Amino acid sequence: MNDVALITGASTGIGAEFARQLAERGHDLVLVARSVDRMEALAATLRQTRGVRVEVIGQDLAAPDAAERVVTELRTRGLEVSLLVNNAGFGTCGRFEEVTGPRDHDQLMVNVVALTDLTHALVPPMLARGTGAVLNVASTAAFQPAAYFAVYSAAKAFVLNFSLALWSEYRDRGVRVLALCPGPVETEFFATIGTDKAAIGGRKETPQRVVAKALRALDRNEGYVVAGPRTFALAHLQPRRPRKLVARISRIVTRGVLTA
Repeated sequence: MNDVALITGASTGIGAEFARQLAERGHDLVLVARSVDRMEALAATLRQTRGVRVEVIGQDLAAPDAAERVVTELRTRGLEVSLLVNNAGFGTCGRFEEVTGPRDHDQLMVNVVALTDLTHALVPPMLARGTGAVLNVASTAAFQPAAYFAVYSAAKAFVLNFSLALWSEYRDRGVRVLALCPGPVETEFFATIGTDKAAIGGRKETPQRVVAKALRALDRNEGYVVAGPRTFALAHLQPRRPRKLVARISRIVTRGVLTA
C-alpha cells in the first residue's frame, strides 16, 4: 500500500495542486473539503492517470466536530495517514467592525481550530511509527500584524509559530513539519475574500510553483518556506520592530482593500 496523504481544502487551488503532485509521487490520497463534486472529478482523473487510491470526504471544516468526523471516516475506510496537508483556509479583509462576527469565527475554525485538531489526531500515530509529516499552509501575512486583515494575519501567525514549534519538537523523532508561507497565488482566495486588491505584494505565483517548492522544502525538513524570491524579500526584509511602527506601516500598505 502506498503512503497516504490527507489534504484539506483539496477541491481547488493549492489543495488540488498538492493532490496532483503528491499523486505523481505515488501517494494515495484523501481529499477533504465541502465541494464534493469538484473533488470527485479530480479524484477520477488522478485514479485514471496516476493509478493511485483517492478517497473523498465531504466536510465543512468550520464545524466544531470537523476533525472528529474526518478521523471517524478514516477509521471506517481503514486509512492510516502518513502526510497531513492542512491547506484549507480563507480570509476576510476590511475594517474589523464591518466584518461579520460569524464570518471571522468560521475563519478561525477553519484556519486554526480544524488545523490544530487534525494535527492532534494524526500526529500521535506518526510518532508511534517513527515516521510521518505535517505541512501547514500559512502565509506571508504571518510575519507581521496586518491592518484590515486583523484576524487573517493573526491566524496565519498562529499557523507559522505552531508549525515551527512542532518542527523543533519532532525533528529528532521521525516526523517532519513545514509551514508554507506563500504570498499571492492564482487561486479562488481573492474571489472568496471579495477583492483582488487583497493581493498585497503584487504579482501572483502559480499553485504549481508554490506546491513544488513546498514539497522540496518538506523533503529537506526546512521548518518553513516562503515561496518566490519577491515574496521572500517582502517577508524577511521588512522591519519587525518597533511593533507599533510596523502595525502603522501595515495600515498604509493594506488600506487599498478599503476602496474595493
